[in-house]
Amino acid sequence: MSEFFSPYDADRPLQLKCSCGRDHSASEHATELTAEGAAQELRTRSLSAEFESYSNAFVEASLVKALFPQDAVRRRFLRAVGKGTAMAAISSVLPIASLQAMAQEKGSLEKKDLKVGFIPITCATPLIMAHPLGFYRQQGLNVEVTKTAGWALIRDKMLNKEYDATHFLSPMPLAISMGLGSTPTPMNVATIQNVNGQAITLAMKHKDNRDPKNWKGFKLAVPFDYSMHNFLLRYYLAEAGLNPDTDVQIRVVPPPEMVANLRAGNIDGYLGPDPFNQRAVYDEVGFIHLLTKDLWEGHPCCAFGTSTEFIQQNPNTFAALYRSVLTAAAMARDPKNRELIAKVIAPQAYLNQPEIVLSQVLTGKFADGLGNIKNVPDRADFDPMPWQSMAVWMLTQMQRWGYIKGEVNYKQIAEKVFLLTDAKKRMKELDQKVPEGAYPKFKVMGREFDPAKAAEYAKSFPIRKAV
Repeated sequence: MSEFFSPYDADRPLQLKCSCGRDHSASEHATELTAEGAAQELRTRSLSAEFESYSNAFVEASLVKALFPQDAVRRRFLRAVGKGTAMAAISSVLPIASLQAMAQEKGSLEKKDLKVGFIPITCATPLIMAHPLGFYRQQGLNVEVTKTAGWALIRDKMLNKEYDATHFLSPMPLAISMGLGSTPTPMNVATIQNVNGQAITLAMKHKDNRDPKNWKGFKLAVPFDYSMHNFLLRYYLAEAGLNPDTDVQIRVVPPPEMVANLRAGNIDGYLGPDPFNQRAVYDEVGFIHLLTKDLWEGHPCCAFGTSTEFIQQNPNTFAALYRSVLTAAAMARDPKNRELIAKVIAPQAYLNQPEIVLSQVLTGKFADGLGNIKNVPDRADFDPMPWQSMAVWMLTQMQRWGYIKGEVNYKQIAEKVFLLTDAKKRMKELDQKVPEGAYPKFKVMGREFDPAKAAEYAKSFPIRKAV
């Protein structure tokens, strides 16, 4: 991998000195108002005071203070969404009755100071935004969210217990639990962090070569072997008649390095996470060939999870983490909040990306790099349900491409790793809508997947790894 550029520092801590030279973090800098906004500051102060003066909204105002303890952050939130919208959002995301009930029921936290890893991509939006918006703090947790250079490092830090919980690629906990590429260590998916939100991005020199049947010899990148990116890219290529193991080269490249390698000509394209698809367009080095939602509408990508050992040793802390991330996911699901969220996660400590890039990803109004403006509201979404049928599909693809040898007890592994029952329980605590079932069917490139017939499905593909 030495040929690849790596413009990002590995393992940056959250607390960074601001580039402006003042003694505060970059994220704090992003929340402070400039001289240009001084007049708006006064209006916002007035709005904030009015917000808190309503006697019938006292509890809601207290919640806003708890969620946004820094005055500048609270005023920015109110300025961005308005008093009425703020009231409605707080009421829907943090229902008072449920919070009171939880305060009475939840036990003491076994561990309050936690370290949570993440890769700087929009897939991690809920667990990232939960930090600056105070959702962890509201649950009594002191969480340090730590930017991490790549997925192998995420895996290693979880195995070494340097992280308490983390942003995972959804297939990673399955692979780690089974000992694929690492020592077998039981891991769990608490929630899916995002659905959709990925794309195939190609170098500009291929703008007239859109048919994958003509991609023989291409060098394509994915972020990790055990990723939806790898499995979806392989599926797409195989449907076009190409063998992904012999007709193209699929390389592992950390997401923050993808654009640099596209620019340098080291790769022809990648199936990767945002914001790096949109960033390639922004930097005029690539175009969006297709969104992965066009391959599988509502497909999972990343997850939030931890080790089974952590859950067993810290059940109350784990429940608090669960509530924090589910609360953030509920806010992220509402399109009205996407512009604000783009501002919240843009600073250097988090994604370190231009707000306009993140806004295009999160709102679905974006330039595709070919001169078109697209409007795809569900380009990215944040449905947290860890459906066990999704886990079964991932296992079939691991089997199809030789990552798993022999027969697989799909249902047993899926139910052990994907904590669907726990997710439903925590969603119910928060008065969130809880869907029924565990194994819904879905379609991938027009073909229905029935998890009850997983073994037949895995063996049905004409292009697969020879065993």
